[in-house]
Amino acid sequence: MKKNIAFAFAAATLAVPAASQAQSASSSVTLYGIADAGVSYQSHVQSTPGQGGNLFGVTSGGLSGSRWGIRGVEDLGGNLKGIFVLESGFNIDTGTSGQGNRLFGRQAYVGLQSEYGAITLGRQQNALFQLFGDYDPMAVGNSYSLNAVDTNGFNGRADNALKYTGTFGGLTATAFYSTGRDSTIANGSEVPGSFRVGTNFGGGMAYANGPLSVGVAYDQYQGTTVATSGASARRAAVGASYSLGQAKLFAGYRWLRDEVTTATARHDNLYWGGATYKFTQAFSLTGAAYYTDARTDSKDSLMFVLDADYALSKRTDAYLLLGYVKNHGNAAYGLTSTQNTLPGQNQTGAMLGVRHRF
Repeated sequence: MKKNIAFAFAAATLAVPAASQAQSASSSVTLYGIADAGVSYQSHVQSTPGQGGNLFGVTSGGLSGSRWGIRGVEDLGGNLKGIFVLESGFNIDTGTSGQGNRLFGRQAYVGLQSEYGAITLGRQQNALFQLFGDYDPMAVGNSYSLNAVDTNGFNGRADNALKYTGTFGGLTATAFYSTGRDSTIANGSEVPGSFRVGTNFGGGMAYANGPLSVGVAYDQYQGTTVATSGASARRAAVGASYSLGQAKLFAGYRWLRDEVTTATARHDNLYWGGATYKFTQAFSLTGAAYYTDARTDSKDSLMFVLDADYALSKRTDAYLLLGYVKNHGNAAYGLTSTQNTLPGQNQTGAMLGVRHRF
């Protein structure tokens, strides 16, 4: 009798790890992130209206925004999965949180996924940011990229968002609607009795076939007060990339009509193009140009970027960024999204940095 009891207990003990292994095979949680920082220089940086000078210092995120995140997936059976992502942006030079001091400011969502696509709820990327990293030579990075010349459009995230994303062969489609895009500002989020205040919606499609990829996207958000909720900021963009041996070519166009962020309606066109060439497995060189054609005033701008990147390992690379911005009129475009140039002044910049992925 005692032998039978001991045998049953041993069998039950051995079954526990087996059950845990079966559960872990159908679900997973992954910790990931990027740490990116460098020493940078920028000329004619504006500190207060009409005043400023050259800026030298340590900067977070030259090629990529520093972040850490957790993503999880659970197999629910019948090709249905539960998914979540919690992604926190931070400034590695100061150790502070980014994206308006949010804990998970880059992304925070939960949802369900099947072969027909995923439905997710939370703080999420707009279609421009999600799709156009493939069509910007600088991958809509933290600086020296589309993010520097169109901050609100391409580096776009919305709070309180319901989103659909589906991939079918080479086609990716996405659509989202936010009931309040920015909860860090007064009336930028959900307002009782005024459903249009701070709303944001958009969508896009991308298609990849062999070396060619093309994409289109649209984004629109409303004003953040009851009085301005009828005003909108609208963006539409098209982009393409083409791989040719060790080279990859990029081109794109963005149309803008903004009644929200300026006192008078702003209309401009943004054109860009560039290429990346991989000289060796470790070393690559990227060049890009971005031209802002202002239609409502004379604030045109032309930005040139050169990036030399050397992979020290599969996860760590060192890079040198060089950039120049030519501003016309009182344009104040700069090489980064966090620093404005003195109006009408040109800007030269350089950054020597290191990036580690984990």
